[in-house]
Amino acid sequence: MLNDEKQYHIQLKKGDVGKYVLLPGDPGRCEPIAALFDNPVHVASNREYNTYTGYLDGVKVSVTSTGIGCPSAAIALEELVRVGADTFIRVGTSGHIQPDSVSGELAIISAAIRDEGTSKHYMPIEFPAVADIDLVMALKRAAEKNNARYRIGITQSKDSFYGQHEPERMGVAADLLNRWKAWEIGGAICSEMEASALFVIASMLRVRAGGVMMVHAKEPMPPLDILLNTSIDALREIIAFDKENGRAVN
Repeated sequence: MLNDEKQYHIQLKKGDVGKYVLLPGDPGRCEPIAALFDNPVHVASNREYNTYTGYLDGVKVSVTSTGIGCPSAAIALEELVRVGADTFIRVGTSGHIQPDSVSGELAIISAAIRDEGTSKHYMPIEFPAVADIDLVMALKRAAEKNNARYRIGITQSKDSFYGQHEPERMGVAADLLNRWKAWEIGGAICSEMEASALFVIASMLRVRAGGVMMVHAKEPMPPLDILLNTSIDALREIIAFDKENGRAVN
């Protein structure tokens, strides 16, 4: 249900954002993303939530940062839906899981391992965290348009950054290492900290969510230009898709 009141955490009200929203984690990434919009305007900044709104192909679009982790991402999604947004693309960086990953390749997320606690407060663990198929395909087309190296697959969404990067020093080291091996064997392609909650909550709220990550593997991370350009082109793709299929875009 749309809410005319300013939302407590994101400090946004109905009309402040478009239906289409990019979701980086880092507030500092909002401005360079917004610079790729037409006529961007800074709308609000509160805590980890930073928002700009502009236009792509004449359609209002926005970017809102979520901060790190599923709890803050869940708040952003809930409140953005309340003020009228309904299509979300998580945009960020991630660790790699597959040994043949190369720094700078894009991971287009099709589903997420729910290795975090937030989504369990929404749905039982048996409920899958799955990206919207139209957004997956829009991201695929956008990656190809930008000549990006990419793969489509499953992410691990976790709660502990250092649990991934320094598992040996943890009291549950054996469990962390065994589970990581399981994700690798299962074909998961990347590891980040937000997607699973976004996908589960989006499913409950009957809105769309997807995600694209730039993978950080063994080599230095290249500039984020191809990630940002792919996310912008994916918004253009899904806007065009919606127009062709008679879906309201404003």
